[in-house]
Amino acid sequence: MISMQGRNAVVFGVANKRSIAWAIAQRLSEAGAKLAITYQNERLKQEAHDMIVGLQGAEAFQCDVTKDSEIESLFATLKERFGHLDTLVHSIAYAPAEDMKADFLNTSREGFKMAHDISVYSLIALARAATPLMNNGGSIMTLTYFGAEKVMPSYNVMGVAKAALEASVRYLAHSLGPKQIRVNAISAGPIKTLAARGVAGFTEMLKAQADRAPLKRNVDVKEVADAALFLASGLSTGITGETIYVDGGYNIMGY
Repeated sequence: MISMQGRNAVVFGVANKRSIAWAIAQRLSEAGAKLAITYQNERLKQEAHDMIVGLQGAEAFQCDVTKDSEIESLFATLKERFGHLDTLVHSIAYAPAEDMKADFLNTSREGFKMAHDISVYSLIALARAATPLMNNGGSIMTLTYFGAEKVMPSYNVMGVAKAALEASVRYLAHSLGPKQIRVNAISAGPIKTLAARGVAGFTEMLKAQADRAPLKRNVDVKEVADAALFLASGLSTGITGETIYVDGGYNIMGY
């Protein structure tokens, strides 16, 4: 059993109880971590507070990652409440629906900028803010998808953003390595989350995954959460700058 007793973690991107971020938050909590969960705005405040009732000692805080002032305020509060931080989970991604559904050639300039700001730059901004609190080292992780490497029809601009996200993981790993802060990505197979509904042809993606992956099935959100716990724990101290696949082996197949 991996223990996170005495460790503090902040999880970004808990949208609802079907989200990957929520599964990770639950797993870290079960292992004994003290958690901070963030929500985007006042409208989502009550839902966030209702969700964390079952997570012992967890607290919810507002943070819109597109606003530097809110990031600064959050981490000042975390320093006051927690003192130090051991783990940061970044499970944030967004692109306008019209840019996801349209032909990639017709991606709008604004949609491209928005997808990269929210899905990619937010990791850099959060890592920078978290670094002073990780004075004993730490683990930062983000969520990505195979569409960063291969064309997934209808994933479009999000695939390009995920490719930038994975490159950012490597560069951040290099920047933060001397401070013993590890930065990794988990590339999860397709999972039925609320966000996945915005991807056209998602049902076909699930079927292709189950048909072609060596394990001949889709992955469960709990399997992704287990990988996150491993990356947060002391068992992964030699791993940084990596993309860890939790996809039943789908990524190794040629066809």
